[in-house]
Amino acid sequence: MKPVIGASCSSASDVVALPDPRVDNPLTASKGAETAVIAGGCFWGIQAVFVRLKGVLRATSGYSGGAANTAQYEKVCSGRTGHAESVEVVFDPSQITFGQVLKVFFSVAHDPTQLNRQGVDVGTQYRSAIFYSTEDQKRISEAYVKQLDAGKVFPSPIVTQIVPLEAFHAAEDYHQGYAETHPENMYIVMNDLPKVENLRKYYPTLFLEKR
Repeated sequence: MKPVIGASCSSASDVVALPDPRVDNPLTASKGAETAVIAGGCFWGIQAVFVRLKGVLRATSGYSGGAANTAQYEKVCSGRTGHAESVEVVFDPSQITFGQVLKVFFSVAHDPTQLNRQGVDVGTQYRSAIFYSTEDQKRISEAYVKQLDAGKVFPSPIVTQIVPLEAFHAAEDYHQGYAETHPENMYIVMNDLPKVENLRKYYPTLFLEKR
């Protein structure tokens, strides 16, 4: 279960300004839908960021990396299922590129240099990961990590796993939109609302006030 107190793992003081990915796909000429599955700590905060990102059609909290029969919150919390708390981000590639999705993911949504933890959340279920579904996503992800590490934009190397997506399992209904429906929860106040505020501050042209 989530701790209710603790320092934010993405405060305004530790957000890193990132360069654009040098390897990326261009915006498409027509509307469409591409899916990215990412993990980096509690899925409440990741989802809260991406539902406010321009070009994102929907963001769903769930589990990736383990078997279907263990994709349940109580089991995943044990840290023994192989699952990571993940978010399925469906975006319109005519409005935002996969590389830009990664830029937001690495800068304001979580800390990609933390291994098996984000802030107060500790365990393999909180690992940083990109579950790619296409060779393009793999290529762009690997190139961006290499670019950021070479540029030493973070004080430590990026530890984000880049692994093929086998399946995404949506989390229980009560987890969906949790940060928005529980803004008074102290865990949300200290760990997740700062991420949304950082999205507003650092990416104002990509920030959506309300969906």
